Amino acid sequence: MRILWFCICILFCIPTVNAREGIDSGPESAFTKLVPAEEVENQARGQYYQLLMDAKSHRALAGVENPLFIRVNTISKRLIPFAASWNSRAREWRWEVNVIGSNTVNAFCMPGGKVAVYSGLIQQLKVTDDELAMVLGHEMTHAVREHAREQMGKGFVTNGAARLGGLVVAGVLGVDPRVTDMVARGGSQLLLLKFSREDETQADLIGMEIAARAGYDPRAAISLWQKMSSLNSNAPNPWMSTHPANQTRIRDLEKNLNSVMPLYQRALKNREY
Repeated sequence: MRILWFCICILFCIPTVNAREGIDSGPESAFTKLVPAEEVENQARGQYYQLLMDAKSHRALAGVENPLFIRVNTISKRLIPFAASWNSRAREWRWEVNVIGSNTVNAFCMPGGKVAVYSGLIQQLKVTDDELAMVLGHEMTHAVREHAREQMGKGFVTNGAARLGGLVVAGVLGVDPRVTDMVARGGSQLLLLKFSREDETQADLIGMEIAARAGYDPRAAISLWQKMSSLNSNAPNPWMSTHPANQTRIRDLEKNLNSVMPLYQRALKNREY
């Protein structure tokens, strides 16, 4: 009898080792493993620096003394440690955050932690710091959860380059040159990659958690998407086109608020002024 009681205690009274506070992110996509991370990050780095050069040539790249640059970097520095905790590689990334002057309502974080925010997003939406943290957390999630690698992996399979068994394994190990060729083609325009609805939902929710852990009010995620929904449809808005704001999205955020509010409240108590 005592042995039975002991077993019951073991099964039901000891907390699960893998349990974590916050958002249930789900497993990493198997498609991600089909593409070497180093190849994708190298592609992203080259495209990011080309974008910065183009912006600089048009005098659109914000300098380090620009108030928007300072604001975006101040928020990002608080978010990055919590974003990087989702990906062991991200702890070693050389994160970079820049602001590009443009009326475009857009922001992104490329593989390897290369972040850019367009001034139009900040100015047209008149975002608070909490709302800007939600934007940055969302985009950082795409990078740390490696959604670009996932989409490229899906493209690899769709295009018939991957096969079951040894070929896939060989490709992942770098033996098959077709994997590198595929990355070169599929990653030629990383900024144009379309993420799945599941990826977007994950970015919404994990991004909200990252921001909450950094001490930003997660309720701002809801007000952010309300602003996105009411934004003038005539304004140039690629961020809206790839991140559709709708009532389903807002309901998902509201449904998960209780999971992240304690993280935010704890962060407020622990914040050092």
